[in-house]
Amino acid sequence: MALYGKPVRALMWEMVGDLKTKKGDVITREQVLEWFAEHYPKVKEGTIGAHLIRLSTNARSRHHYEAKPKDDDLFYQIDGSRFRLYDPEQDPQPLYEQTPPFGQSAAEEAEDSEPPGEFAYEADLRNYLAKNLALLEPGLKLYGEEGISGIEFPAGGRFIDILAVDSRTGYVIIELKVSRGYDRVVGQLLRYMAWVEKNHADPGQPVRGFIVARGISEDLILACSRVSTITLFEYALSVQVRKVDR
Repeated sequence: MALYGKPVRALMWEMVGDLKTKKGDVITREQVLEWFAEHYPKVKEGTIGAHLIRLSTNARSRHHYEAKPKDDDLFYQIDGSRFRLYDPEQDPQPLYEQTPPFGQSAAEEAEDSEPPGEFAYEADLRNYLAKNLALLEPGLKLYGEEGISGIEFPAGGRFIDILAVDSRTGYVIIELKVSRGYDRVVGQLLRYMAWVEKNHADPGQPVRGFIVARGISEDLILACSRVSTITLFEYALSVQVRKVDR
């Protein structure tokens, strides 16, 4: 339910009008955050960041957020913190569907082969788990709000693989590695956990972290042994083949 009687994407359009933003004008993430802090202070920073992605026609992650033609075609993203109004006369057609990884053609994708039992891409593992979060913990659900999902949720200029909510309404940040998980992933996960706790969670709302990898290194187990709010998971794939009678 919208906090102020209007969805956040409508507030974004209101902001553009209020700031008298014209074609070619650059608006920064900080300006957007300051405007919301002044006019609609209850809207969380994570929600604002996700809507900036949703309303940016060239943002590769917007397809996770149910971007709608025209209604959500407001910005063109210049870089991680700068935006301008979308100009249909000079800008590329808006993205609504998932695009291949940068610098990799479809033919190159087909040539990439991963060891048996591994997902080909982190996105494949992410998309599968996002639909099957109960495999990790009963009652675990993908975060969602006003069409924004917890897949590739923006957090301070970076993206959380999956933001979920547990059965007690606590946040769970899920970091994925298609192959082996090493101890350096702990710092990345702790950064996301702290960001969500500071910028998105309500006061006292618990925040935990999950690491899911094909294999968990001994160094990672040791590193996490001192952090009770992080849980480690290993995934395994299996394939069954049966003969089809004809």
